Amino acid sequence: MKLKIKTGDTVRVIAGDHKGSEGKVLRVFREKNKAIVEGVNEVSKHEKPSAQNPQGGITKKEAPIHVSNLSLIDPKSGDATRVGYEERDGKKVRVSKKSNEVI
Repeated sequence: MKLKIKTGDTVRVIAGDHKGSEGKVLRVFREKNKAIVEGVNEVSKHEKPSAQNPQGGITKKEAPIHVSNLSLIDPKSGDATRVGYEERDGKKVRVSKKSNEVI
């Protein structure tokens, strides 16, 4: 399956517990079809004391979310949009289906 979301994109969650949340994509896991979005789907993780974290305790961390629950934000209008591909000036580029602008 081809992923239409890349690292650095701004996305909106369109389904699930965090529906309506927006954030920047920090990392994409192509083999699992999941992405980590900044500030979305935060989970509490219990950490043992270590050299880096001598105190230990509970920390907040973003968990991956399935890409089918994410929609790309159109930079022009600010709305969620679908993504298409076109060839412009001899290059294959991502295009917003709503505004027909290059993303």
